[in-house]
Amino acid sequence: MNILVLNTGSSSVKFQVIETNLELIEKNADRKIASGLIDRIGSESIITFRVHETGAAFKQTAPIRDHKIAVDKIIKWIVSKEANLNTIKSLNDIHAVGHRVVHGGETLTSSVLLDDAVIREIEDCIELAPLHNPANLKGIYAVQEIFGKGIKQAAVFDTAFHHTIPDYAYLYAIPYQLYRRYKIRRYGFHGTSHRYVAYRYRTINQIAKEKVNLITLHLGNGCSICAIKNGKSFDTSMGMTPLEGLVMGTRSGDLDPAIIQFLTLKEGYSLAEVETIFNKQSGLLGISGLTNDMRELIAEADEHDDRRAKLAIEIFCYRVRKYIGAYTAAMGGIDGIVFTGGIGENSDRIRQKVCEGLDWFGVKMDQNANKNLNAGKEGKFSASDSKVALWVIPTNEELLIARDTVRCIEKITKN
Repeated sequence: MNILVLNTGSSSVKFQVIETNLELIEKNADRKIASGLIDRIGSESIITFRVHETGAAFKQTAPIRDHKIAVDKIIKWIVSKEANLNTIKSLNDIHAVGHRVVHGGETLTSSVLLDDAVIREIEDCIELAPLHNPANLKGIYAVQEIFGKGIKQAAVFDTAFHHTIPDYAYLYAIPYQLYRRYKIRRYGFHGTSHRYVAYRYRTINQIAKEKVNLITLHLGNGCSICAIKNGKSFDTSMGMTPLEGLVMGTRSGDLDPAIIQFLTLKEGYSLAEVETIFNKQSGLLGISGLTNDMRELIAEADEHDDRRAKLAIEIFCYRVRKYIGAYTAAMGGIDGIVFTGGIGENSDRIRQKVCEGLDWFGVKMDQNANKNLNAGKEGKFSASDSKVALWVIPTNEELLIARDTVRCIEKITKN
């Protein structure tokens, strides 16, 4: 079964084509056929496509007006002679589409095939994820227009993995009727990424799911930490929205909510302007005044001894360590820490800086192993006498989305 996986952002569409079915899933033999990205939708877009069977890569720039045109271009390329994919020659060879959807609220707690009712529920969650769900829906609408309603589509929710978090961890200490009325609570995000690396960790180490006690760190432009207890999400740093928690590329993470009113009074900002500051002008960018890119900050700190670049890095790592300590205590101990995401997978410097403060509960790092684990490599970098295993596991959300799509289809077929 050829599954097209779409991750539709506000100004981009990422995709993968993955060949998978229940038998291939069981054997862990799924095959990535093609992948790509259309970035800067709405202007002169950057288009990058790759065929994994041959290694052939295609790059161009072209004006892409909207998401429907972007998805249409992706699908036309997939079936084109230029791509020349062995198993896909026409639209009929794309058997289903799986979508990353950021917010499923309290009702959409597992991956599901899309129908009108499910789409309405995703639309109802827009107020909980105004930056993300509208973009995800554009991908869904585009596929409907291109294929018609005959093709099966599945939604895989970032929030779904976290539905096992207990109420004492997901509720905020505000009047309970506000939760009942508006569902104000912690939902958590990056769930598919945390789920994948936990799955991969237990597969590598041959551990039963219910015996997995981990902290997983998804560190990229967006960052979150997840406490996984007995194989299930127990707590996570992002909250009702992806703004809460760790310091991120442009997001503030945790802050005192009274700052909002303070800024409206002192600076005359509207609430929308304050939200923009916290989401798009804060984090690493806000502290450094330079960039939201950790690679550039490390270079500035090393080459120019930039004080604010150093400070941004220090705040970032301190916040991660603080959450690790809190979650380790809340779980009564952990067996491992897994780093993933663009920073987690590729920055040995950040991994080292995070782990250096954790020796109090038996974390010991193998420096050489850590330095060798970059550029998408998977591996262990804890010392032989470390009480806590340290791993880098590159995330693969697209694979889980493809697999969940297959399982949703098979479930319907069997019923």
